[in-house]
Formats: sequence, C-alpha cells, structure tokens
Amino acid sequence: MQVFAQQKVLSSRQGALRGDHDLNPGFFDPARDKTPAAVVVPLVERENGFTVLLTKRTDHLHDHAGQVSFPGGRVDPTDKDHCDTALRELEEEVGLPRKHVSIIGELDTYVTRTGFVITPVVGLIKPPFPVEPDSFEVAEVFEIPLNFFLRPDSRQRHFREFEGYRRYYYAFPFNDYFIWGATAGMLVNLCEVLSLNRDNNISDNDVTCNGE
Repeated sequence: MQVFAQQKVLSSRQGALRGDHDLNPGFFDPARDKTPAAVVVPLVERENGFTVLLTKRTDHLHDHAGQVSFPGGRVDPTDKDHCDTALRELEEEVGLPRKHVSIIGELDTYVTRTGFVITPVVGLIKPPFPVEPDSFEVAEVFEIPLNFFLRPDSRQRHFREFEGYRRYYYAFPFNDYFIWGATAGMLVNLCEVLSLNRDNNISDNDVTCNGE
C-alpha cells in the first residue's frame, strides 16, 4: 500500500479546529477554559498494509472507562512540545519506546466537549517493537487495518440524548470494538487528509450510546 508514497509529511490546516462541534455546532463554547493535550495516531507498517494501533481503556477509570482511544493525555509542564507529550504518553501507556516512531506530521486540532484541546501527532511504526501496556490504564492494545477506516461504508454517524438534545458523533464499529467520539473524529480527519474518504459517504444510524 502506497498511502504515504506521495505525501511523506502530513500537515494540519493552520488554525483549524475540529471537534464535537463538527456535527453539533451549538455545543461549541469558544470562551470555555480548555486543557491542552496530545495523542499519537500510530500507523504500523505491516506486510499486508498499514494498521492503526489503538488502546482500550480499563473499566475502572474515572474518565472514558472502557472506551477505545489513541495513546495520549494532557500536556505536562516539562514536555517540550505536543510531540513530546504524545510520545511520552505512548511510552507510559503502551510501553512502546519513542525510538520506534517516525513522526510524519499532525492532524487538525480537536476540541472535546469535556474541554480538552487535542493535537493528534501521526507516527509511523515499523515492526518489531515491544508493547508493555500499563495495566491500570490500558486493558488491551490492538490494531485495525487502515483500509477499514478508509472504506466509505465503515464510517457511521450515531446519536445519543444529551441534556434534552440529540448529540451526534462519528463511529467505526469493528468486530467487538466500537470506536466513537473524539477518537473516531480524529480518524475521520485522517481519512480526509489522505483524500480517500468524504462526508457524503457517511451512513446515518439512529443509535444511542453512553456518554464520553
């Protein structure tokens, strides 16, 4: 698969803000205090094509328990930049040393309903590499073929009731995994950056789900 043959470096649109408000314009509050954070979008170069490495959070966590997410977290004062934050979190959560990751760029900044401003950092990983997840935070580390996310019929738009309103969100159901919310939104942006998926191919499914 030659996804990155023509574009070695991914770049975000300067000043672009993605987020829950993409599908729910009324939920965006520009005046709200926001917490800076960063995640790694890890693309693993397997023999049969690229995969996306994801984690499933443990069920006992206070925030986003049991959900599928990218490795990442809030920016620490000692972090040099967003890339440093993302790679530090990858090492802490997954046990994957940063020396195995080649950063190729960033996606658009993603703002969550819960007040985080996330910088998604895209990194290429070539096997073999060690994985030793933090058992307190991470229940599972797994990979899904990148081609699955690039298929137009994989992306869905669901909704749930929130404070008396319908709140819409992107979702990618895959076998026993349900990828939704911010993680799905960033995957949608990745597909757009790769120019292989478009909004007019989304399927609407009226499904309720527990909140993020």
